[in-house]
Amino acid sequence: MKEALFYIKGEDSSVKCELCPHLCIIPEGKTGNCKVRTNFGGKLIADNYGKISGHHLDPIEKKPLYHYYPGKSILSIGSVGCNLHCKFCQNYEIAQTGVNGFTLNELSPDSIVNDARRRSNNIGVAYTYNEPLVFYEFMRDTALLAKQLGLKNVMVTNGFFSPAPLERMFHFIDAFSVDLKSFTDDFYKKVTFSSLKSVKDSLIEIKKSGLHFEITNLIIPGLNDEQDNFIGMLEWIQKELGEDTVLHLSRYFPRYKLTIPPTTERKIEELFAISTRYLKYVYMGNMDSKIGQNTYCPSCNHILITRNYYNVNTDKIGKDGTCPNCHQKVIEYI
Repeated sequence: MKEALFYIKGEDSSVKCELCPHLCIIPEGKTGNCKVRTNFGGKLIADNYGKISGHHLDPIEKKPLYHYYPGKSILSIGSVGCNLHCKFCQNYEIAQTGVNGFTLNELSPDSIVNDARRRSNNIGVAYTYNEPLVFYEFMRDTALLAKQLGLKNVMVTNGFFSPAPLERMFHFIDAFSVDLKSFTDDFYKKVTFSSLKSVKDSLIEIKKSGLHFEITNLIIPGLNDEQDNFIGMLEWIQKELGEDTVLHLSRYFPRYKLTIPPTTERKIEELFAISTRYLKYVYMGNMDSKIGQNTYCPSCNHILITRNYYNVNTDKIGKDGTCPNCHQKVIEYI
């Protein structure tokens, strides 16, 4: 029974969770919106502490992170629960359930970090598969231990945070992969049951922190592929986060409660072409394409990193992350 962080007790036996913008008021014996934080006798308990649904060595590119130690691997772990309820949830079996809805392994931070240290070509630990914010306490304990031993910590997240937890994460998370699911609040309310503003605020704070981050935008036909709104998103990223922000455009496939047909490759390619007018580094995912995979120098267009699925070749980029042709700095972490 691990007591949760970021909550306050009410005058009665209820508690108010302040981990995310839902700010759930949870009566005794009940669980919050995320399905994994329970009021037990007036204390908020993190039900999923140490309860792991997935534990695999993945390419860092699978997160997806293309400008953070490209070609390396990272030990990836997940639990259960989520503070969003996306109708298109790709991992709904673990994300849209609590600890009693899925078979889980019990692991300690020590065991995770020791495993990460034993793996070859591994840079650290990624917190992923379900929303890591809702296993915050286990993520924090594992990440602090990993950091002490020189390992990196990566968070793959929806970015729907309260400010205080995010500020503390800057002390133990090294890189973020953030899903920016749309650029309309209507989409966030109706399709994810959350809000856009909180995600935008999180991205701005992550940018201010100086930590590495990349953005993924899953393109869903008829829901978030309208060109004017898409351009509005690009303009906001360019202005608020910088034109060197890495953006991944990902092809949608039907999943969970959404039966809309898959995004066409032509639509992804069309939005990719538009994106390159605003941002230096844009990639395409969930599709077989010769374009939108490799990394080029934005100054001289020299090819620096080639990718064929998860086969990554970094021989053409300098060991300091610069272009050997014009010496432009392209990747900070390599």
